[in-house]
Amino acid sequence: MSLFGLKFGKKKLKEEERQLQANNRDFNLQFEYANNSIKTSKYNFFTFLPLNLFEQFQRIANAYFLFLLILQLIPQISSLAWFTTVVPLVLVLAVSGVKDAIDDFVRYEFLTFTLNFPCRLKEQKWMNVQVGDIIKLENNNFVTADLLLLSSSEPHSLTYIETAELDGETNLKVKQASWECSIDDNFLDQDFHFCFYLLFTGEVRCEAPNNKLDKFTGTLTLRGEKYALDNEKMLLRGCTIRNTEWCFGLVIYAGPDTKLMQNSGKTTFKRTSIDRLMNVLIFAFLGLMCLILAIGNGIWEHDKGYYFQVYLPWAEGVNSASYSGFLMFWSYVIILNTVVPISLYVSVEIIRLGNSFYIDWDRKMYYPLNDTPAQARTTTLNEELGQIRYIFSDKTGTLTQNIMCFNKCSINGKSYGMLCFSYSLGFHTEKVDFSYNPLADPKFAFYDRSLVEAVRLNDVPAHRFFRLLSLCHTVMPEEKKEGNLVYQAQSPDEGALVTAARNFGFVFRARTPETITVVEMGETKIYKLLAILDFNNVRKRMSVIVRSPEGDLTLYCKGADTILYELLHPSCNSLKEETTEHLNEFAGEGLRTLVVAYKSLEEDYFQDWIRRHHEASTALEGREEKLSELYEEIEKDLMLLGATAIEDKLQDGVPQTIETLAKANIKIWVLTGDKQETAMNIGYSCNLLNDDMEDVFVIEGSTSDDPGSAAIATSLHPLCQARSCCELALNTSSPPWQAYALEGNLELELVRTACMCKVVICCRVTPLQKAQVVELVKKYKKAVTLAIGDGANDVSMIKTAHIGVGISGQEGMQAVLSSDFSFAQFRYLQRLLLVHGRWSYIRMCKFLKYFFYKNFAFTLVHFWYGFFSGFSAQTVYDEWFITLYNLVYTSLPVLGMSLFDQDVDDRWSMLFPQLYVPGQQNLYFNKVVFVKCMLQGIYSSLILFFIPYGAMYNTVRSDGKAIADYQSFALMAQTCLLIVVSVQIGLDTSYWTVVNQFFIWGSLSVYFAITFTMYSDGMYLIFTASFPFIGTARNTLSQPNVWLAIFLSIALCVLPVVGFRFLKAQLKPTPSDKVRRNYLIKPEILLSMAWARWGAALHRLGSAWSVSPGAAIHLSPAPPRRRIEFGVWHGSNHLQLGPRLRLFRCGLDCSEAGKLHYF
Repeated sequence: MSLFGLKFGKKKLKEEERQLQANNRDFNLQFEYANNSIKTSKYNFFTFLPLNLFEQFQRIANAYFLFLLILQLIPQISSLAWFTTVVPLVLVLAVSGVKDAIDDFVRYEFLTFTLNFPCRLKEQKWMNVQVGDIIKLENNNFVTADLLLLSSSEPHSLTYIETAELDGETNLKVKQASWECSIDDNFLDQDFHFCFYLLFTGEVRCEAPNNKLDKFTGTLTLRGEKYALDNEKMLLRGCTIRNTEWCFGLVIYAGPDTKLMQNSGKTTFKRTSIDRLMNVLIFAFLGLMCLILAIGNGIWEHDKGYYFQVYLPWAEGVNSASYSGFLMFWSYVIILNTVVPISLYVSVEIIRLGNSFYIDWDRKMYYPLNDTPAQARTTTLNEELGQIRYIFSDKTGTLTQNIMCFNKCSINGKSYGMLCFSYSLGFHTEKVDFSYNPLADPKFAFYDRSLVEAVRLNDVPAHRFFRLLSLCHTVMPEEKKEGNLVYQAQSPDEGALVTAARNFGFVFRARTPETITVVEMGETKIYKLLAILDFNNVRKRMSVIVRSPEGDLTLYCKGADTILYELLHPSCNSLKEETTEHLNEFAGEGLRTLVVAYKSLEEDYFQDWIRRHHEASTALEGREEKLSELYEEIEKDLMLLGATAIEDKLQDGVPQTIETLAKANIKIWVLTGDKQETAMNIGYSCNLLNDDMEDVFVIEGSTSDDPGSAAIATSLHPLCQARSCCELALNTSSPPWQAYALEGNLELELVRTACMCKVVICCRVTPLQKAQVVELVKKYKKAVTLAIGDGANDVSMIKTAHIGVGISGQEGMQAVLSSDFSFAQFRYLQRLLLVHGRWSYIRMCKFLKYFFYKNFAFTLVHFWYGFFSGFSAQTVYDEWFITLYNLVYTSLPVLGMSLFDQDVDDRWSMLFPQLYVPGQQNLYFNKVVFVKCMLQGIYSSLILFFIPYGAMYNTVRSDGKAIADYQSFALMAQTCLLIVVSVQIGLDTSYWTVVNQFFIWGSLSVYFAITFTMYSDGMYLIFTASFPFIGTARNTLSQPNVWLAIFLSIALCVLPVVGFRFLKAQLKPTPSDKVRRNYLIKPEILLSMAWARWGAALHRLGSAWSVSPGAAIHLSPAPPRRRIEFGVWHGSNHLQLGPRLRLFRCGLDCSEAGKLHYF
């Protein structure tokens, strides 16, 4: 039974195992498997209104205003007209409802298009597909059920898929049908396949539905034989068929049972710290005021009201002073609700949306090479960008480019490969010419000829090394033109290694389920592929077992050095030491390393092993454990071949970005799966680590009792207390120690020690441990955190942090899809934080301070009036003024300030990262600032009440008529209020625009226009009950003494603020005050900074252009001018450095001294 989309009825039993038969719906229906109909839209025509309202009133603000509306409908409590709450509430609900309806309709349209797509020759729609059906898919079709691939139009039943919806990766992946199900390549006609699969009667037993995208365990029983099924034979919902004309598949999971739908959990709602603080402070202050006034009413009614009932009788049902006070409490909740008006929440959302658009429109964060702009994927976290204290960054693809290049290698104890340039030795190495190899990749670059000579001289270890690289991988080749090979690799590392083997004469040419074709030094060889021992995060290695054309059985293995070294034969010890030296050299240059090894197998042993392997692979229970034991058994006594070193270059601007963020007091932690040496050298190259750091601590261990683990609690913590300039490297290469450090008793000591360091680098961490590290800092430091990454392995870290940033790089879009903000390069992070984040935080803080001030000043006038009205909950202002105050009169000026204000521009924000520090300390809006706003509001409300009260007391007009009435007092008080808050926002505005001017003056003009219109005779005659203030405006505002009192109120409210701000700027200036005073007013200080910066730039310039030690750069100081330009002279050659350091490179003669010339 379904009611408003909610399911009721008998609870379905938990599924332990799935059993199905192909083309047998009667058999499959008995298990009541879910069909393929999925409902992702939340509403329909009948349920939209109740469900949407139910969702909206779950928000605290909407529920609060609904509660106020209910109170206003109670006659004994209500003191305001119902429309003062209904109008803004209906407006907000309507706007949100329309937005929700549009979003839901878009989801419905997409789902309708997908589920109505034809999927088989019988022209069934996707929604009618059931478990056990065999269906046909065509090129570019979406896969909307989890299928077992049976065959395809491609040779060897290969199918190319795009998995962007699953893991965000846009590179094509290859799936291959089990040979037991597929048809011979000689029968590629699709009609023949269709007829064949109409009679297909295989039975599948597999695991119950789960959310593990990378795992599938099952067996296929066909013609009495049992065959293993794994994830490589599955097409999951969310994939798209690419480069494949057609394919056939058997439905295993449908609808909500598919792995994609099993992963569609709810996203955690992230709220800013300002939101949380705002709710607590506002409602606490409101409750306190209402309580005071309610107590005052009870006392007044007890002392005076009880005896005054002849003239002012109590309301019906009120029989005691205490009960009257109770009712007045709720009456004042209605009147004083302007402390937290609904326009506050609307304005906050508009400000956040506007600041999000600034990020989207920022051309300085646009990356033209792949046409990628910055994107704010959420609009609720902008001001949090201005409060970041910890950044957790991935390394590969985030700090580096993730474009791998085979740079160096070690073969049989000899190191090969060198850099292109060597300034110290003074020579330039030419690229190796691979023209002798017609299948070489022309883009591949290598600079060591000795390795090519070794290969061409038939060096056995070199041949065996590159043969391993050409065989041990999961790469799929495409050759659409003869000799034009394109490799589809699931990781850039694998692609780089296979490309290297290709250029050195071992060309991986083709792959089938049973064979691998390699062209070795011009000779084509076909190896039989007998087994693939997959890579995973625990094994950290991959192996293949092949049989050569000569009949030799060989296991080839590649993996992490820490793992493979434990599996080597004792005879490799000497070679192991030499290779370790080379690995340390490679890691010292920031290269990514792998160790490669092999093992010759005996025929009898292998036949016994492969039999046990088949039994383990067809087991439904404990399959992974059984296979892991078999892998461990055969991967022993390996013979070491050498090691590979792959270069992953830093992205542009990474060192400068990290240096700038460090000056902003932001601590950066790098969480990487690389080895310690590689990570630390990348740390030095990107300015994370520098020579000024006195100590670099390395913690490693394998158990909780290891010295490395104990060092956290004993030696490191006291040392870090004494010295703040240190770096901590956590080497968690041993899985048990990771658990002890992150989850055991050491977690607090780990956080305390690490947070005292400037830089923390965690090596050998898994994706889960990245998230655990972030969670630890959130738990113990209570600081705002940001996680940035580019791959699917960074998603958990991105979701755990307060703010997640995704980089659209080489590892797909999964990180971007899970992030709050995204862009293409790491260097844009400094602009996101120091400019947009800082501006958003300052604007939001200014908005809140001003908004609370103007509403305290507005609302507290009611509070003081209560002492003169017997605490009767009578309002001071006209009801229409109360309604329009926040919606019309004061809404646009504060929005103008909150959307356009800047204390300093973007260039100064980047030049002085220290301006970011106040946001980290939350100095611009906290409890103290809130109390100051409250005190200013109390002071202003006293002035705004008692000055008009005194001016009106026993006052007459110039013609002798009295104006000392309630309506004249209310008009004068509200006019004073509006002018005062308008002057106040002028004082708060740092950056004036035409928009600000128009909003402020326009709001005042609108106020007087509406006031004179509503208080006119005509409006009274048309709507007598709604506009009772007839003639009040023209009678009151025409009196000089009224304007004199208004001017006095403005002066008394504003002058103390001006005086306080002047003294504060002189005695205790903010960082922004110091920058504006010292650098905008005194340009000679900026000039001296420019000399230092540009001198460093010229030093780097000289290094980049190989300036000889004899060359000199002379800085000639000159008086500051408005426009500053610089030039470098080298003999007759001149380099001009304009205001933006534009460099025009000429041919330099480095033998002559250089001079920096001012002109």
